[in-house]
Amino acid sequence: MTSEERPAREERSESPREDRPQRPPPRRFGGRRKVCRFCVDHVKLIDYKDTGRLRMYVSDRGKIEPRRKTGTCLKHQRLVCTAIKRARHLALLPYTLTHIRQTGIFPTRG
Repeated sequence: MTSEERPAREERSESPREDRPQRPPPRRFGGRRKVCRFCVDHVKLIDYKDTGRLRMYVSDRGKIEPRRKTGTCLKHQRLVCTAIKRARHLALLPYTLTHIRQTGIFPTRG
C-alpha cells in the first residue's frame, strides 16, 4: 500500500484550541514591581536624623536591605545607604545584632 492507495484522513475544520483565548505567559518573578517610596513622596534629600524612616531599610539583624527587597530606585538607595551609615556613626542606628538586643529597637525573634 502506497500513500496514494491509503484512504484520506478526515481533516478537522476547527480545533478546540483555536477557539480558546490566548493566556498571557506566566510571570517568572512574582507580581507587581515595587515603587520607590521616595520618588512617590518627591523626596530630594534623605535625612540621617529621620531614624523612623531609615529603620524600614535596615533588617532585624542590622543589615541594609537591598533594592530588590525594598523597591527603592538606584538614586535613592545610594542616599539611603549613606544616611544609614551616617546615623550608625552617630549612634542613632545600631551596627550589629548585639546592639539591637541591648537597645531593643527592633523586636527580636524567639
